[in-house]
Parts: sequence; C-alpha cells; structure tokens
Amino acid sequence: MVETAKANGADVYYYLKYLLTKTPTNLISDEELEKLCPWDPECKDALEQLHHADQKAIFDAM
Repeated sequence: MVETAKANGADVYYYLKYLLTKTPTNLISDEELEKLCPWDPECKDALEQLHHADQKAIFDAM
C-alpha cells in the first residue's frame, strides 16, 4: 500500500490514515475497493481534505 501511494503521488501518511478510517474488509466489493485506490479522484479529494484539515489545525494552534 505504501509503494502504491508513493507511485501515485499520494502522501503515504494521509493515505494510510484514510484507509484506516474506511476500514475495508474482505466483504468489500471491487467497486468500493477501487474507490480506496490512491489514483481514484474521490480518494485524491479525501486526501486533500485530510491534509488541509491538519494544516488548519496546525495554523489555528499557533
């Protein structure tokens, strides 16, 4: 998963954090699994939102 995130230009920390919040199981469909891949536009948007939320939290703490 780490190498897939790196190969697709995703931040590894935010990608793993995203996956852990989604908690995929063996019952997940192929379509749902595809949405968790770092090249999926929905996943990229979610990673951006996680990054911006963390940046805002850091800025607000200053």
